[in-house]
Amino acid sequence: MPKLHIQIVDDEINVARTLQMVLERESYQVTCASSAREALKQYREGLRPDAAIVDLNMEEEDIGLVVAQAAQKLNPPPVVVICTGYANVENIQTALNLRVDYLATKPVDLEELKGALIRLLQRRSASRKPRAKTKARTKRAGARG
Repeated sequence: MPKLHIQIVDDEINVARTLQMVLERESYQVTCASSAREALKQYREGLRPDAAIVDLNMEEEDIGLVVAQAAQKLNPPPVVVICTGYANVENIQTALNLRVDYLATKPVDLEELKGALIRLLQRRSASRKPRAKTKARTKRAGARG
């Protein structure tokens, strides 16, 4: 079974590397981007992560929402996690309107984030599996049994 692939987008190199080490210990494949521009380039070059963990504020305020939107347009779309140390009503509302999968505040609780990723990835995987066709168990109206 192939490793699940996580993209980390954060301009704070120490934060990105710490997350990368933690997630690689959990057997994820990890790709990092240090800016929104780099993350978007990775998508154009074919990166299709199972999850994207995106910092909200990098080279511009709220630029992580642009990355989140682009990630959601990928096929298949990844689980999208927004991380921020600077949440406000407006950017939280925008993130909710974008229907991001998870919003984490910095400093990120790593155990909580790992648990959320597991749940979200399992849910996403289950929703993508083709459903087996089941035979109707009810008799048609008027049929004799």
